Amino acid sequence: MRYSHKSKLTNKGEMGGGRWLIVLLQAVMVMLGQEVSCAQYKVGDLDSWGIPSSSNPSVYSKWPKFHSFQIGDSLLFLYPPSQDSVIQVTADNFKACNTKDPILYMNDGNSLFNLTQNGSLYFTSAQPGHCQKFQKLQISVGSSAAAESPSAAAAAGPSYPTVFGSIPLPEKSSSPGFSFFPLLFASLSSAALGAFTM
Repeated sequence: MRYSHKSKLTNKGEMGGGRWLIVLLQAVMVMLGQEVSCAQYKVGDLDSWGIPSSSNPSVYSKWPKFHSFQIGDSLLFLYPPSQDSVIQVTADNFKACNTKDPILYMNDGNSLFNLTQNGSLYFTSAQPGHCQKFQKLQISVGSSAAAESPSAAAAAGPSYPTVFGSIPLPEKSSSPGFSFFPLLFASLSSAALGAFTM
């Protein structure tokens, strides 16, 4: 007489016969198909970073209100390097237009600043008189940015620009992203699961 050992998990109606593997694979595939997005924002949506025109003097104070900045996004400051620059400053130096002690100085004309922390960040031009003419920008990164105090953001340290030049990323669009992969993998997994039950 031969005895065969069968697990209870292989009984009909329970998670056996490879079904658990299919469910696990389906969950992994759905997670892998999730869209990860980062955006590159051209500061002010303008051709260049500079003193605001008289027709749009508050461009840099209005522009951030139309964007939701997240860690992983980046700011692109375009300007003629012989005529301008961009510096990251503390909240106090931003308010006082003090450009003497910047956190970070960029002057290559194509400055990409990566957002690596939540909170408020402050930028202005290092050129004399430009800050007083409203060439300055304050942004909030992440959902907790509004609740965070400016001194806490400054104490956390600066974000750093890429040292390899600009990285061409698509500009963030207002339309929601759609990823085909979760749908494809869910369909394939369901088809495979159906094949095991027949």
